[in-house]
Amino acid sequence: MSSLTSSRVDAVRQLSNAAKLNVMGLVLTAAGMLLQMAAGSALYPSLAGPIVLLTAAAIVAFGPGRWTPWVGFVVPLVLGVGATIAAVMTGEFINQLTDLVHVGILVGSVMHVIGLTAALGGGIGMLKARLDTAGRER
Repeated sequence: MSSLTSSRVDAVRQLSNAAKLNVMGLVLTAAGMLLQMAAGSALYPSLAGPIVLLTAAAIVAFGPGRWTPWVGFVVPLVLGVGATIAAVMTGEFINQLTDLVHVGILVGSVMHVIGLTAALGGGIGMLKARLDTAGRER
């Protein structure tokens, strides 16, 4: 294994629990969105959401420590706020969470909600740890 690959693996192993939760949540959300798309949901007309989520997960897992808490917090926050606004305005997301006929869409929607919640919780934890560290350095 090359030294670059080895250092990336070591970096992933050294992630805080909050960062691991964030990465897992971002990946779960992307997988949920992809499952919803594959099952026929009309809410996601493009792959932009899963691409942004997986990119954010890669940044948190492998990126420089200075910005990763912000990425891990802002991405799920923005997507969560967007999903909430869409749910309130159209009700389509709520319908997907309660429709027992379309199991793929239901499971994908549940994965989406759990993933976003986990990612946001991990992002908050990472940000809190970052701000606590910055406060102690003063």
